[in-house]
Parts: sequence; C-alpha cells; structure tokens
Amino acid sequence: MKLIIATIKPFKLEEVREAVSGIGVSGMMVTEVKGFGAQSGHTETYRGAEYTVNFVPKIKLEIAVKDEMADQVVEAISNAARTGKIGDGKVFVLDLEKALRVRTGETNEEAL
Repeated sequence: MKLIIATIKPFKLEEVREAVSGIGVSGMMVTEVKGFGAQSGHTETYRGAEYTVNFVPKIKLEIAVKDEMADQVVEAISNAARTGKIGDGKVFVLDLEKALRVRTGETNEEAL
C-alpha cells in the first residue's frame, strides 16, 4: 500500500477530486494548510499598506491506495493540478505499513 500526500492550489481541488475519483479512488482526506517553497510568499496591499505574506494557502490531500494504483493516482493529480505557474504544488509517495477500518476491523488493502 502507498500513502500519497499532495499539496495543490486551493482552486484546483475540485478538478483533482474529479480526476482521482474517475480512476477509482474511493476516498481522500483534505486539509487546508499554509506553507512556502520556491514561491516563498508574496506581497499584498491592504488599506494602502503593503505587507508580506510568508505562508501561501494550499490544500493538502492524503490518499491511501494499493501499490498498483499509485503511479496512476500521481499522474491524475499532477495533470489536474498543473497550471504551469510557480506554486502548483508537490506530490509525495510513501510506503504505508498498515491500515485499519475502525468500524469493521478490516485491515490493510481491505480497509482501503
């Protein structure tokens, strides 16, 4: 099993959800986060005063999948989230040691 963690631009969430649902992903966790990378924040003006925003709003997705689906999910996220501009995000793929569905007690791939 793999755990896919992706950060994307907030306005791309629905496109990414549709893309991964379309290839058979049955669930994901979504969290609003802030961070910085190459984009390293930006400057905004509010009521005539200029200030620096060091952390940029992002959406963090966490998706657990069977090993054989991981590459397909990464490709779907990448294609749906890409704008071609700085700050499009990152995707990480980690080995997932164990999963448990609390309601039924199913484990590992059956729990996904």
